[in-house]
Amino acid sequence: MNTVSSSRSASDLDDLDWKLLDELQADARLSYNELARRVHLSAPAVADRIRRLERRGVIVGYQAQIDPAAAGFPVQAYIQLRCALGYCLLKSSAAEDYPEVVEVNKLSGRHCSMLRVRASSLAHLEGVLEQIGKHGEMDTHIVLSTQYHDPRVRRNHPDRPVTASAGWTRQRAGASDSADD
Repeated sequence: MNTVSSSRSASDLDDLDWKLLDELQADARLSYNELARRVHLSAPAVADRIRRLERRGVIVGYQAQIDPAAAGFPVQAYIQLRCALGYCLLKSSAAEDYPEVVEVNKLSGRHCSMLRVRASSLAHLEGVLEQIGKHGEMDTHIVLSTQYHDPRVRRNHPDRPVTASAGWTRQRAGASDSADD
């Protein structure tokens, strides 16, 4: 999944688009007839909107959701990676080299990448870590349990104002540097 933003924004989507997206995120197997019933449109009108959302790249695919543990991969870990010069994982290897890696995010800060991996056992994870460790310094975090996961994209996020940092202001020229003056 590519998260590079396009030239279009969420504001380009109308209420009906968001209703369709909500329904499809809840159940991507819904027929056009069922979607039409749920959003109060005709099936051809729903099909047209879905095709338009696909062409615009808003809908990028449809997939089954699989429980990794039930499929034999109960161990999940996050690896913060700081690649060694000339050994960048993204430049010196390919996804096929590490089938256990299910997500790679480039980061700012001390680490250059965050990897999410799945393994069949701790021994399997240890082998994966040995291989990935060839690329640089790692901090590994094994997931004990997932308390909340919501992969849906939602329309309305509340505004979250930023609180000003008290004490991080410059005094005006000529003002006293000390309260003792």
